[in-house]
Amino acid sequence: MNFNPDHVIITIGCEYGAGGPQIGKMLADALGIEYYDRDLVDKVVNQLGVSRGLVEQADQKPNVQYAFETSLGPRYANLSNRVIFTQSEVINDLADKSSCVIIGRSANYLLRERDDVLDLFLYAPKSVRIESIMEQDHVDAKKAKEIVEYNDELNHSRHKYITDTHRGDRRGRDLLLDTSLLGWDKTAKYLLTLVEMLGE
Repeated sequence: MNFNPDHVIITIGCEYGAGGPQIGKMLADALGIEYYDRDLVDKVVNQLGVSRGLVEQADQKPNVQYAFETSLGPRYANLSNRVIFTQSEVINDLADKSSCVIIGRSANYLLRERDDVLDLFLYAPKSVRIESIMEQDHVDAKKAKEIVEYNDELNHSRHKYITDTHRGDRRGRDLLLDTSLLGWDKTAKYLLTLVEMLGE
């Protein structure tokens, strides 16, 4: 890894409910750099000119089809592949433009040709993640478990489709960290210290 303290690019993959977006936002704010999460979908919508609902569906599931008109009548194409390709372009453009933290979207894989990216993966025991979702979404344990399991499967399927690897695979990651060890605030501080040390 060729870390550049003047152009910091951090990707954070995470298990659902492990605090990845929250920790990523705290880290980006502390570093004074850009933060990208679900707003990446908006950028893809703008480029493709397709409804947000359809792009979100294609962002989450492989083989989502969409119809478009041609002189020969309606034709169908795989929107999921177009979304992945466009998202790759958007993510690479953002990484070129300025320092940033990028959450999910298999960004570690989409930026794999770069040697200046700090690739992190944040996880936590399932029981901790369920408690987190209970508090965050104001639901009972049964519903929180369903939400965690649904999103775990969705995110794993998406990542597998794009990369042919498991989300938590240590290959292609610089650091895997259990956020339940320190809690979200201290995990963000720990990662800030890591970035500062890498820049020395």
